[in-house]
Amino acid sequence: MRLEKAPSLAYRRAKALRERDRMTDQPDTAAPFIRPDMQGFLAMMAQANGPKLADMTLEEARASYVALHGIADRPARELAVIRDCTCPGPAGDIALRLYDARAHREGPTPVITFYHGGGFVIGDLATHHALCSEIAALIDLPLVAVDYRRAPEAPFPAAIEDCEAATRWIAGSPAELGYETSGLVTIGDSAGGNATVVIGQLLAARPAAVPVVLQVPLFPLIADAIGSASMAAFAEGFLLTGETMAFFDAAYAADRSDPRGFPILGDHSCAPPTVLVTASLDPIRDSGRAYAKALADAGRDFVFLEMKGVTHSFTNLRAAVPSTQADLERIIAAMRLMLGA
Repeated sequence: MRLEKAPSLAYRRAKALRERDRMTDQPDTAAPFIRPDMQGFLAMMAQANGPKLADMTLEEARASYVALHGIADRPARELAVIRDCTCPGPAGDIALRLYDARAHREGPTPVITFYHGGGFVIGDLATHHALCSEIAALIDLPLVAVDYRRAPEAPFPAAIEDCEAATRWIAGSPAELGYETSGLVTIGDSAGGNATVVIGQLLAARPAAVPVVLQVPLFPLIADAIGSASMAAFAEGFLLTGETMAFFDAAYAADRSDPRGFPILGDHSCAPPTVLVTASLDPIRDSGRAYAKALADAGRDFVFLEMKGVTHSFTNLRAAVPSTQADLERIIAAMRLMLGA
């Protein structure tokens, strides 16, 4: 199956903004800080000179994403529990994967719900298996990863509908999981970071059986990134490109007036405690910064971490860019702080 090539609107606007900056009297001449190990990985990717994501078939794009994470990320942890299961969803059963460093737990426990990245198009349980095992091991809580429907087969809002259904199911302490859920910790990267914030808003408006006690959006798309300064600065050469964002945007086809697509438009007054993470070399960095401002303006409780010198998806590059393991550990430490653990 081949997607019709996405219009590269974000790429063209970013290029136009860079041209405008070069023509101003005070151009931005400061080179961004790039960590040495991150620079080495970017150089390797540039030397590989593989096909662009937007030029691949859908199957090729998905396979390349699995392959990249297999090469760039650390091996998955061996845990006491790694088990596949399902829950009911609006269009049939939703595949889930349970991770736990402990074989048995006594009493109620917070349960992490993980929504994977990949632009709502190319990610799945396999691409984020290593990361999910690492998070579960580091924070010592059960984690359930959600394999939501993907675009273009199931465009917006199918992924959000599945994430909401799975999260509500987990909140109800289903016997299939074997835990009494005391609260939800929602976490996701990139598109999954978008879903994390959207689910927080949906469950604030219509509560589940237990509340979201912490949300952790990682380098999320919260506001439209087209025309942002970070898109202008990092649209090429920093792993996630403007063209790739346009590819995802065309496939997912989110309604730009709907908070389920762009949660910056939603109500932030009831946002749960938050650990918000961005990457300094990310074209959608400013989208995350905009959400930090929205949380601050709403007086919400949050920790904001911007990881310096790394790109989008750094949490899945922990073998190729070894310094990012410490970044993930900083995120876990912030989660523990916010949970009072």
